[in-house]
Amino acid sequence: MASTRPPATDVRSRRSTDPFVDQQDWPAQAADTIERVVQDVRAKTTVPTINAARWVVVGTFLAIAGTMALVLVLVLLVRVLNVYIPDAWVGDDHVWFVYLLLGAVLAVAGLLLLGRRHPSAARG
Repeated sequence: MASTRPPATDVRSRRSTDPFVDQQDWPAQAADTIERVVQDVRAKTTVPTINAARWVVVGTFLAIAGTMALVLVLVLLVRVLNVYIPDAWVGDDHVWFVYLLLGAVLAVAGLLLLGRRHPSAARG
């Protein structure tokens, strides 16, 4: 026996043919469109800004920690060299020699780095 009932259709398949289905579903479509636009704007503005702020915080922390580590290493070098430089070389009070030695090493390192710099195109 043949069924007189029309075949069942999905709502999605009726959308393309039935104009009333689209009119009844417009609030959901509008909400989806607004959500998509907001996500796109957030992805293009907020996410890069948050990443830049994270890099600034991490860079600042590393700069401060690196500066502190460098100062502590220099203090350690002064103390170690002051203890291990023989008194026969410069006398009993030889902290000045340690300062002279480390100053010379750091000055030479600074001059080497200065020589490796790339001159700016703005300077004539």
